Amino acid sequence: MKKGHSRRDFIRLAASGAAGAFLLAQSGCTGTGSKAKKAAAAPDPKSFGIGLQLYTIRDEIFRDVPGSLKKVSDMGYKYVELAGYENGKFYGYEPAEFRKLVEDLGMEILSSHTQVEAQGITLENATKMAEDHAKLGVKYCIQPWIVPEARTTIASYQKMAADWNQVGKIMKDYGILFGYHNHNFEFANVEGKIPYFDVMMAELDREYVTLEIDVFWVTKAGQDPVEIINKYPGRFELFHLKDMFTRQDPFFTTEGVADFAPVGEGLIDFGPIIAAKETAGMKYMIVEQDLTKDGDCFGAIQKSITNLTTKILV
Repeated sequence: MKKGHSRRDFIRLAASGAAGAFLLAQSGCTGTGSKAKKAAAAPDPKSFGIGLQLYTIRDEIFRDVPGSLKKVSDMGYKYVELAGYENGKFYGYEPAEFRKLVEDLGMEILSSHTQVEAQGITLENATKMAEDHAKLGVKYCIQPWIVPEARTTIASYQKMAADWNQVGKIMKDYGILFGYHNHNFEFANVEGKIPYFDVMMAELDREYVTLEIDVFWVTKAGQDPVEIINKYPGRFELFHLKDMFTRQDPFFTTEGVADFAPVGEGLIDFGPIIAAKETAGMKYMIVEQDLTKDGDCFGAIQKSITNLTTKILV
């Protein structure tokens, strides 16, 4: 992906709170003989129920929302996860308008990455988010990020967990499950504890908050996604699938990371991860790729869904 919008810049663009906010933020071919028979027998990629996190195509979708969504649908993605909520609108559209755009293309809006403010959760702002997202028919609302200044103490992580439990209760009243998407920094040692294990898994109420496990960032932190799933069964309704080109020693910052790969093009073994889906309680898998080496985000997501539907999930 071209660095038109970084993760930080993108979420800052979407957030309406203060700077210190906690951010909840195939190609076809024709032929004859056996090749033609194989092509005819190939299942519709949409039948695999794969989602795409639209942050992956963030520059393109803000230039052309309908055209970008059509490309995603034509590739065979069934679900979309949003990352463009601002002032009650989604990618500049009213909820009903955006929902119609997506559903007219044969897709569904599964989830949305959004934000709450650092000053704390209020009934008013959490309810507004829930109302807007309920109009979209989303199943999940996910907080995708924690600003660096909020990662410095165990107390700050504990406050976030308590706040997220409150948001989860409000979201549940609207038929939405709240959740958190990890990176690698949650696995760093903070005051002798590991926030992901010692705070999030311990203090987030599983009735109101699920986890969206990002296998790329878990691996970068030196953790095994399957081991985490086995340790905390039933906690991970969403899988974020992305691959990596390089194996590195564990580290705990997202700064400068650029070796994101299309699913099935890198070093991660997705077989055991997918095999653990029932233990995880997984209901949906979502492709995301933060950056691409050549700037061709549509080419990357095409490779991901092709590899998933012809190699990994079959």
